[in-house]
Amino acid sequence: MGIDIKFPIGLMFSIFGILLTFYGLFTYNDTAFYSRSLGINVNLWSGLGMTVFGFFMLFLAFRTYKSKKS
Repeated sequence: MGIDIKFPIGLMFSIFGILLTFYGLFTYNDTAFYSRSLGINVNLWSGLGMTVFGFFMLFLAFRTYKSKKS
C-alpha cells in the first residue's frame, strides 16, 4: 500500500493559492504594478487556478480515504 500524495499536494496548492489570490485582490487597483504583464492581474488569476487545483486534489484525497474506510 503506497502513500497517498494527493492530500499534501492539495493542501499546499490550496494554501499558496489562497494567499496569492488575496495578494492579487489587495493589489487589484495598482496599474503600475501590473504594467509589465499588460495590465493583467497575474497574481489573482494564478492564485485562483492554484486554489481550484488544490481543492480538486483535496476532494480526490478525501474521496479515496472514504472509499478505503468502507
